[in-house]
Amino acid sequence: MDFKDTPREAEFRTEVQAWLKENAPKFNVNNSTRASLDPDEGLKLGKAWQAAKADAGYACMTWPEEFGGRSAPPIEQVIYDQEEGKYELPVGYFSIGLGMCGPTMAAYATDEQKKQHLPRMVRGDDIWCQLFSEPAAGSDVAGLQMTAKQEGGDWILNGQKVWTSGAHFCDWGIIVTRSDPTVPKHKGLTFFFLDMKSPGIDIRPIEQISGQSNFNEVFFENVRVPDAQRLGAVGEGWGVAITTLMNERLAVGNAPPPFITDLIALARETELDSGPAIDDTAVRQNLADWYVETQGLKYGHFRMMTALSKGETPGPEASITKVVSASKLQNMCAFAMELMDVGGSLMEPDATPHEGFFQEGFLYAPGFRVAGGTDEILRNIIAERVLGMPQDIRVDKTVAFRELPSGAQ
Repeated sequence: MDFKDTPREAEFRTEVQAWLKENAPKFNVNNSTRASLDPDEGLKLGKAWQAAKADAGYACMTWPEEFGGRSAPPIEQVIYDQEEGKYELPVGYFSIGLGMCGPTMAAYATDEQKKQHLPRMVRGDDIWCQLFSEPAAGSDVAGLQMTAKQEGGDWILNGQKVWTSGAHFCDWGIIVTRSDPTVPKHKGLTFFFLDMKSPGIDIRPIEQISGQSNFNEVFFENVRVPDAQRLGAVGEGWGVAITTLMNERLAVGNAPPPFITDLIALARETELDSGPAIDDTAVRQNLADWYVETQGLKYGHFRMMTALSKGETPGPEASITKVVSASKLQNMCAFAMELMDVGGSLMEPDATPHEGFFQEGFLYAPGFRVAGGTDEILRNIIAERVLGMPQDIRVDKTVAFRELPSGAQ
């Protein structure tokens, strides 16, 4: 396979580079600002950047024009993402909405709902979240207990979701609920989208060890959702959820920074007893291993984009990207902190190399290994659906959900 740009792709890359050079610095969140950036200020900056991208035609380029995209080939989205990745920009607010909620809405919402919500999603006018995980279900999404009971033209939702990224600043969300507990757990699920400002929703941010609060507990007490906002048939929410989960691995599969380039820069700056760290054999071996993993992840991403270009849903191969990149992030950050010696134990931006960037990554990494599927769940998916190995024995497949033992009962 030839990974060089075609003449048209090279022309497009030059176009993107010129636009980013002119516009990205206005929104750049550089190292000196990252640690002190106020959350509200960051959100405002992120919305402005998303709107600027949309106005220039660089947001969700593969989406149809009527939904805010420009029906561009997937390779153009890859090229844009590569070039945008060279800047530190406030794009994280939209990864779940555009990467997971948007494709689910595109697959199951009505044409009118798509025209109403997708363009606002593209511009960053509305931010979306995904409400799947529950305290009693762990990594078993199908073990959820949140109830949805139909009452006339509405559904009444009661229960709790947890680890919901960004719920505290989101406008809309997608949610899977249990509408029939008398059938096995993968049956009787019903899927909706809902206004996150609906009466009865209580959002409580979770303080993390890093001091940040990216995740939330979300409580639902008699929350009314119109039946018109149901996605998919009643009782067939698992199929809709699978669409979201497959896109989730693609949307959040690649770990956030620090990247291998950041670690190489640290190794160049760090002096060991034997000399520059970059010249140390053991250091170079580790850097080489992580560089090779990075390249493998990049080309694996190209493979998934090829599937999308053919109109296919991202497959279980996306789980490989997630399980590799998450552990790589944790290992790289731990190694960087070792290179810093005692400085690796400090978090103060003005007292440690790279302003605590690697320390932040180290504290974030364990959560990333859980978000979007734990390492163990992903390895099972890879074994069963990629390698074709026998499935684990699951004794709950034919048992009514209400008859399953649960710590919450």
